[in-house]
Amino acid sequence: MPADIKIPALGESVAGGQIAKWHFNEGDFVKVGDILLTLETDKVAAEVTAEASGALHIGKQPGDDVEVGAVVGQIDEAAAAPAAKAPEQPKPAPAAVPEPKPSNITESKVVPKPAPAPEPAAKAPAAPEGRVTRKKMSPLRKKIADQLVSAQRTAAILTTFNECDMSNVMALRSKLQDAFVAKNGVKLGFMSFFIKAVVEALKAVPQINVRVEGEEIVQQHYYDIGVAVGTERGLIVPVLRDADQKSFAELEKDILGYAAKAKEGKIQVSDLTGGVFTISNGGVYGSLLSTPIINPPQSAILGMHSIQQRPVAVDKQVVIRPMMNLALSYDHRVVDGKEAVTFLIRVKDCIENPARMLVGA
Repeated sequence: MPADIKIPALGESVAGGQIAKWHFNEGDFVKVGDILLTLETDKVAAEVTAEASGALHIGKQPGDDVEVGAVVGQIDEAAAAPAAKAPEQPKPAPAAVPEPKPSNITESKVVPKPAPAPEPAAKAPAAPEGRVTRKKMSPLRKKIADQLVSAQRTAAILTTFNECDMSNVMALRSKLQDAFVAKNGVKLGFMSFFIKAVVEALKAVPQINVRVEGEEIVQQHYYDIGVAVGTERGLIVPVLRDADQKSFAELEKDILGYAAKAKEGKIQVSDLTGGVFTISNGGVYGSLLSTPIINPPQSAILGMHSIQQRPVAVDKQVVIRPMMNLALSYDHRVVDGKEAVTFLIRVKDCIENPARMLVGA
């Protein structure tokens, strides 16, 4: 009797998804453990593996929406495995063909020229390409859209801006980079500095570290920081747990680990849940300024932007400094303007004086 291929349970909040692709064709022989298909959900891409060996029969096609427990195909266990191919025997070398002897000049004859080949028929003009292409919105894209609209509709979002001088961070990073890489095997990036700065700011302004649940404000006393990552499937926010207890090196390794998992499509639902605050770096795409949207149920999000050499006034002198615009979007229902501005200034101060974070000052 054929074995059913069912969509497995993927987590508490995942009810189903959309078939992204089959990794085998109809009738192919598959073995236990082979990855049969990739399923896109509103959170992660999941792989469904074969639980039996046999011939594959595909029931649902790429783009079809399926629920957890749905049968999407079958494996015919009665089918025999294909016989192993015999090794190819080396082909014998072709026999040498003797070169023709030149003919006697007196006996040569006029050989008529071959008739010219007929002109190829003119190709028909290519049909004009369609002016639009339609494709189904992926579950992740739909989820992102729903969350963004929900955040705009349910929260009173306000954004405050500031700028920070990146000179000291860049100088410290350059000074420590070689020793940091030699010791830890990863580069010291800017993101770990901002994560540490956000943790310090959340400790200084705990009113930011809250979430709304119904009519209650829930104060959080831990520091799980989400870092927004753009992928081919859309924006995801993996969470760095207990960022306050981790070193710069541990944070950098966590970030690289999540980036690799995202590229391979192996991010888990548990990697994306439970964050108290999010950092979004639009600067990697060249953004100079933006107003990031809160990641519900969090109460605020920090937007980083590209670093630009700009003239600024320092000690009554105009100097050129590497400057970055910062944007803090916050839920005005639970966070007041004074708290938001104080938080952003604390982040700015930590970035402009990074040695303080290293010694806990």
